[in-house]
Amino acid sequence: MMGRIVVGVDGSEGSLQALRFAAEEARFRNGQLETVAVWEYPAGLYAGEGWAVATTEALDQARVHAERSLAAAVDGLGPALEGVRVEQRVIEGRPAAALLKQAEGADLLVVGSRGHSGFVGLLLGSVSQQCAHHAPCPVVIVPPLRR
Repeated sequence: MMGRIVVGVDGSEGSLQALRFAAEEARFRNGQLETVAVWEYPAGLYAGEGWAVATTEALDQARVHAERSLAAAVDGLGPALEGVRVEQRVIEGRPAAALLKQAEGADLLVVGSRGHSGFVGLLLGSVSQQCAHHAPCPVVIVPPLRR
């Protein structure tokens, strides 16, 4: 039996594949699925004449967008989550660091091979690579679907 499975979800196809894999593992192993979306505080925004500090409204929008994106991804699994305990967490921070922290005490960390910020042609994105090298638990990196 596997206890807690953490999966990073950023709305990209790779992360949705990772979410499907993690949901199947959680159901198969009667475990708990912890879905994690991470949003970053923008250090500054370019505002035509120069850099501007992000407003509270902009930060709220970023957080709400992450919450909605995660909820939509989880809802999209529908019956695949039947019988699975699911927690949804939205965290402000750097994606790899936040996922590694959430993975403390977990039995498995699942990530896609590339997310929204991935460069075409790379086998692994920077987040999945950092997770593979520094995770406190086993890691599964889910490759994209072959078409």
